Amino acid sequence: MPNQLSDQPSLYLQQHAKQPVDWMPWTEEAFSLAQKLDKPIIISIGYSACHWCHVMSEESFEDSYIASIMNRHFVCIKVDREERPDVDQTYLEAIHMFNQSAGWPLNVFCLPDGRPFWGGTYFPKEDQGQGIVPWPQVLMRIADHYKREKSELEENANNVVSNLLHANNGLSSNENEWDNELLLHSAKAICDSHDDQDGGFTPAPKFPSPMKIDFLLAIRESQAVRLNQTLAEKIDHSVQTTLTKMASGGMYDQIGGGFFRYSVDAQWHTPHFEKMLYDNALLLSTYSKAHQRFPNPLYQEVVGQTIDWLVGNMQDKNGGFYSSVNADSEEGEGEFYLWKYSEIEKILNKEEVQEFAQAYDVKEEGNFTEEKSLPRRNYKIEEEGKSYLEHKNKILAFRNKRIEPTRDKKKIAVWNSLLIRGLVDASRAFYRKDWLQIAIDLNEWMSKSLLSNQNEVSSISFENNQLSQLSFLDDYAIWAESLLCLSSLSDWVKPGSSSSYIKQAENLTLSAIEKFKDKQICGFYFSEEQNDNPAQVRKKFWYDNATPSANSSLLRVFSTLYQLTDKEVWLTEFKEARAGYPNLCRQAPQGIGQALSSIAEEAVGLVTLTCPITQIDEIVHEISQKPYRPIFISSLKENFKTNGILRIGKTFEDEVKETDQLIETLFS
Repeated sequence: MPNQLSDQPSLYLQQHAKQPVDWMPWTEEAFSLAQKLDKPIIISIGYSACHWCHVMSEESFEDSYIASIMNRHFVCIKVDREERPDVDQTYLEAIHMFNQSAGWPLNVFCLPDGRPFWGGTYFPKEDQGQGIVPWPQVLMRIADHYKREKSELEENANNVVSNLLHANNGLSSNENEWDNELLLHSAKAICDSHDDQDGGFTPAPKFPSPMKIDFLLAIRESQAVRLNQTLAEKIDHSVQTTLTKMASGGMYDQIGGGFFRYSVDAQWHTPHFEKMLYDNALLLSTYSKAHQRFPNPLYQEVVGQTIDWLVGNMQDKNGGFYSSVNADSEEGEGEFYLWKYSEIEKILNKEEVQEFAQAYDVKEEGNFTEEKSLPRRNYKIEEEGKSYLEHKNKILAFRNKRIEPTRDKKKIAVWNSLLIRGLVDASRAFYRKDWLQIAIDLNEWMSKSLLSNQNEVSSISFENNQLSQLSFLDDYAIWAESLLCLSSLSDWVKPGSSSSYIKQAENLTLSAIEKFKDKQICGFYFSEEQNDNPAQVRKKFWYDNATPSANSSLLRVFSTLYQLTDKEVWLTEFKEARAGYPNLCRQAPQGIGQALSSIAEEAVGLVTLTCPITQIDEIVHEISQKPYRPIFISSLKENFKTNGILRIGKTFEDEVKETDQLIETLFS
């Protein structure tokens, strides 16, 4: 059966539509064919901006000989991980069970019904001396094994499915087991894993860790940490070291703004060059919150420059933000961002060249490849108090004449929701109404374009405006979370709007409960009840991946709705959801940063403030200069003369006559 990807709306699938591999999309037809022919399945998962996906595609999937092996012995299914996150996350979890490295491209070998028995990530076309079996050999070995020892592969698959099911509830506790001491245990464990020299919480390759850092910033506001100087200093060092090193290195686009996906090395020097909307949305929040506790011109520059890049390069004029920028351009991976010293000499005058080269490590011999440099920030810039903004603007204008890497123009509901939150957090930290207005406009576009009259969310708007017919738990949970974040500040720009965002969040949350809640035991399934569950398993996901866990986001949604609406049902939901986390805190706190920050913020105390409209501007200005904590501001009607009402959790309520009194109460 010939390649069937040509009519798919996904850019990633379109990139494989002309290959000699007989790719099929994820459909019942593909599994029926595999069962009819009794052939194993290859499920190959990736995304359009992924460098190693491109490499394996060019090396192997475009090779007619290798394609013939795949077509002869397998049914081949291509999946865009951004279109089917349920498929991606399920098989990613399965691959970890084989003690294989798991990333993208993700290549999974399955029985004809989709149950996985083995897999891995990138496989080279030929032996490169790296200890990785070449793809053609992998194919032939598995095809032969399937014919000779199919029962053994079935046993493997049964074990995997059993483990996937067990992971849904295996670490669940009951709601009486939670103890806030677990937050301190988790904070210490995360800080102990920190690279105190170069930042980050894992060995190389290093990824941004916004959920971990958000938790450390949240727990830092607790009285328990304020009284524990050793832990407080560890948190401060971990947060500042990681954020400063990451923003100073090659992980950050020093010229144009925005973070790349990850760093190959421990020093954040060498990135893979894809830029993802979700990374940048999450990091906007993290750098903004960090700036409120550790005011730093670098953090402010990163936030402002990243928002400028997002608005200038990733925003669709009709609304919404695109998903990603390709790692590769016509010249090769990352070439768009590299500079020869001689190029800089043509853009800046002699004195400026020397200043910029010293400040950003641009060398005649190159700091990245031969004669080419990737700008990296010299730490002495902070001491000198220079931003070199004019230099960078001149260089950026020159770079904009180059052929840009392609963008994937699909607009993903979850990632746009994360950007709403990032923009709100940035507007609060830097007292920028214009950034808050972008968030309001973005939510309006999402509500018109991705939400039906029946409160059904479409997870993706593709480039041709075709909507995905699918939705997942995080579409509802993370959008609801971002709406509540938006409600915390929206009355500053749009008086009286906060109540409408709270109501919209409540409606989305009720839909999530109806569609995804496990009625038997704590937790929410990622997808609705359906016939084509990946690996024949309906999964719950507890751990953060590249984006936050939706189960963890619901913790924040439930606690916030309880604070804002006083409805006991939300307190019940919060306690039931929290029951999933005591054992996870004890065993793997590094993987649940979103849950930890949600619980920590509730423990420290969510804050609501109702005040006259005329006072909001001054209050926001004062709050921007204090450490971040969740404060939900709503306005009284203009003709309603009264003092403000401040509530912290459910245990403290008082009138507030002056802003100074408010600040002293919250931050003393």
